[in-house]
Amino acid sequence: MQSLNGFDKNLVLELYKTILKIRLFEETQSRVFKAGEQEGFTHLYLGAEAVAAGVCSNLNKDDFITSTHRGHGHMIAKGGDIKKMMAELYGRTTGTCQGRSGSLHIADRSIGVLGANGIVGDGNPIAVGAGYSIKLRKTKQVAVSFFGDGATNQGTFHESVNMASSFDLPVIFVIENNQLSCGVPTGTVCKVVENLGDRAAAYGIPGENIDGADVLQVYITAKKAVERARSGKGPTLINCKITRHHGHFEGDVDIRTKEEVEEAVKIDPVGKIENRMLEVNMITKDEIKLYREKIQKLVDGAVDFARKSPVPKPEDAMKYVYA
Repeated sequence: MQSLNGFDKNLVLELYKTILKIRLFEETQSRVFKAGEQEGFTHLYLGAEAVAAGVCSNLNKDDFITSTHRGHGHMIAKGGDIKKMMAELYGRTTGTCQGRSGSLHIADRSIGVLGANGIVGDGNPIAVGAGYSIKLRKTKQVAVSFFGDGATNQGTFHESVNMASSFDLPVIFVIENNQLSCGVPTGTVCKVVENLGDRAAAYGIPGENIDGADVLQVYITAKKAVERARSGKGPTLINCKITRHHGHFEGDVDIRTKEEVEEAVKIDPVGKIENRMLEVNMITKDEIKLYREKIQKLVDGAVDFARKSPVPKPEDAMKYVYA
């Protein structure tokens, strides 16, 4: 576990507020979705909050990220507007993508979010394309690809890491390793599930295996990877071990037993940083309560904004369709 010693208090508080915002947004999203207020599917980021917060806190606004079907946390950590995000999940015209993407494909190019993706592992080649663009344009940007452990068995993963390594592209590959590929335990289809970062050796790049519930460890590891990428030294593979608090999607029949889910929820990124801050008197229980109330009020405001926003008009269905 990463010590708080040497960390700036303001940095720790910002990391905490980010993971707390993701947590409260997703818990609220779970409630409104289950109440039947939205259509389609929603896959929640509960349990992985520290990964997005720790990585994205090292990025600039013009740096790129590619996301997954579980992309709300990445959007929030990259600076996404939660009112527009929630409106998008409600399919409203005030949404980030005018209600056209919903949860699975939410994007915001203004902050470098190239999009969530419903296809497993498909963010990797997009991030490599962004990285190649950065190299051609000779800018100091970086691209980060977030993906799950199941994606590391896809051909797109191996092709993407190989190309990024061969051309020394400024790409950071971040595995959100919850040991579950939808409903398949990853250990049944992969011999190295605990240390997927070791796969980096095949491509001659650094690989890290870290506690993805420890936001400070994620922050430090990502900082080194981002600095390496910006300096032209190429990509890094980071394997972040996490647990999934809910099913694969909301409404899914979880393959895990009740006891297994309870154990998974105990590995809590939010509780972990709160307890450590309390131990060193960096925060008080009253302050934690105030932070939670303040952020929950913002999230509730986002829901209210979404509910009151207009639905798309049928006659606009063919807008932005190119072919």
